Amino acid sequence: MRVGLYPGTFDPVTLGHMDIIRRATALVDKLVIGVAINRDKGPLFSLEERAAMVEAETASLAKDTGCEIVTHPFENLLIDCAHDVGAAIIVRGLRAMADFEYEYQMVGINRQMDDSVETVFLMAEAAHQAIASKLVKEIARLNGDVSNFVTPAVNAALVARYR
Repeated sequence: MRVGLYPGTFDPVTLGHMDIIRRATALVDKLVIGVAINRDKGPLFSLEERAAMVEAETASLAKDTGCEIVTHPFENLLIDCAHDVGAAIIVRGLRAMADFEYEYQMVGINRQMDDSVETVFLMAEAAHQAIASKLVKEIARLNGDVSNFVTPAVNAALVARYR
């Protein structure tokens, strides 16, 4: 069984994330969505809320693709999380060159720790390249419309949080 790990904070999960998740299901039999506990980022949504959003948004995708999709909160090193869930592949989404520079460093470090875990980069679809959770939160906080960037359920959660 090919197991992949797609890590992130998913605060909140965006259409860009969902695009990468959908495309990653074609590469693996089981996709673990690693929901990071990143205290330095000061998430808007709790770990439980973020994990629940990811689960809700991926439930129908798992049925449609036949790929098992599970969430897994983690706070340890990414390579250790990959070991914990039995992943041989780490899936990363790229939006721009700035993403690549950071991700390139991460791959080098991860490969030095364990060169048996491969990292696969998926370029975001053109329609999703500008979407970043940080920007989505800022737009929502300032009463802007984020419906082009997130699903209706996530949009409702953002509106509820900021109102």
